[in-house]
Amino acid sequence: MPIISVPQEFNEEKLYVDLEPVVGHGLYLKCEGFNFAGSIKLKAATAMVEAAEQEGRLRPGSILVESSSGNLGVALSMIASNRGYRFVCVTDSRCNLATRRLMEALGSEVHVITEPNAGGFLGARLDHVRELCAGDSRYLWLNQYANPNAWKAHFRTTAPAIAEQFPRLDVLFVGAGTTGTLMGCARWFRQYRPQVRVVAIDAVGSVTFGAPPGRRLIPGLGTGVVPEIFDRSYIDEVVFVEEADAIVACHRLAARGFLFGGSTGTVVSGAASWLDRNDAGNLTSVTIAPDLGERYLDTVYQTNWVQELYGDVLSTERVDKTLVA
Repeated sequence: MPIISVPQEFNEEKLYVDLEPVVGHGLYLKCEGFNFAGSIKLKAATAMVEAAEQEGRLRPGSILVESSSGNLGVALSMIASNRGYRFVCVTDSRCNLATRRLMEALGSEVHVITEPNAGGFLGARLDHVRELCAGDSRYLWLNQYANPNAWKAHFRTTAPAIAEQFPRLDVLFVGAGTTGTLMGCARWFRQYRPQVRVVAIDAVGSVTFGAPPGRRLIPGLGTGVVPEIFDRSYIDEVVFVEEADAIVACHRLAARGFLFGGSTGTVVSGAASWLDRNDAGNLTSVTIAPDLGERYLDTVYQTNWVQELYGDVLSTERVDKTLVA
């Protein structure tokens, strides 16, 4: 029976969903949403805060500030509340309402950017963070896009945990957002299990892999500015997924009783399409579900929102063709 004194001490590391009945291939989904922050971002948030404390950069009176599309903001809100820091999350209008309310419930201040700049919404968010830091020396920007602790957290935990459960793993699919999870896992497998193929899953419209920028409305995966911690040399292959296909994948999983977030729909859709093209029937593969679906009830799982932005993507014909019935 786990007994904890601070919320970040608990994280379920060994829960997987067998997706073969859904996608028709040997694909296992690592569920990272079962902690008090509700997402995999708890690992990076904890690592960055602890490193800042150990280095003496984070002290009583400091104000944490970070740009986040949602999940890291919730994780930092929880840790800041527990440790007695103020926290300001700079997000944008794509952030789910439920996520913003969670951060505010935990005592954080949320700044919502409503207009993109040349670097998209992310570029505008980063400019706002820099302005806050320039105007008040109490602000400390952890900067998940450049902070090596964001990927080191997954090098120490996520990657070896997957390898322990799947010693004969063939392919690992990892979503590319701020690329902390991707780089931590890719670096670990390159060093310790180089035979494992690491395939990044990115959203159409993301610039991380050099593609042109485009509209992206589902928070979590993709970016408008290439993160400094990203290193393409560790990635074997990349698959791009349309947001409409990510939504369909989410609904197919929900039809089986599994409610996951938009990033999970993206990685499952991308992994399924890659396996359709490459699987000879004997590959063992894993992908990662960064969070659960309750924060997406007003977007991905709201029929009017989906129809207004993506049309009739949830038609029975399209859903049946996207994943195995």
